[in-house]
Amino acid sequence: MVRLGELSLVLLGGGLIGLAAATWSGPMMPAGTAGAVAEGSAGSAPAVAEGPARTVHFGFCHSGGGTNCVVDGDTFWMDGEKIRIADIDAPETRPSRCAEEERLGNTATRRLQALLNAGPVRLAVVDRDMDQYGRKLRVVMRSGQSLGGMLVGEGLARQWVGHREPWC
Repeated sequence: MVRLGELSLVLLGGGLIGLAAATWSGPMMPAGTAGAVAEGSAGSAPAVAEGPARTVHFGFCHSGGGTNCVVDGDTFWMDGEKIRIADIDAPETRPSRCAEEERLGNTATRRLQALLNAGPVRLAVVDRDMDQYGRKLRVVMRSGQSLGGMLVGEGLARQWVGHREPWC
């Protein structure tokens, strides 16, 4: 049961999710809501903000890890931690499965870098801290909007539905 006095809500990808909930039980995000399900997760717990919004300058990761850089359209390094955007799936760049996936993936990578550099962001924890590859799973927010949702709206990513879909 959610006590509304203890719940902050934001619009995210056309649906509502809780950013900070002191008390909750069971699923609380509407089906089909961007950010509702993290990679490899069947749960739908609320996303909870991690600290204040921060402005960080992001470059591109050329190989290996990084401090503050973008790997592809749904993965980046921030403060030495690898972050997987939990509410989306973007086309792969290395390796891509076809020329169109590579083109979309490269466009999504450049756009994510531009979005991250456009102002302060806040990371929100979802139902799991990490994915199977050791990446932190986070919804990336600015002014109450999901950057992943923005990429989806621009046709550069898809809402995460619990598994990858082909881009070719």
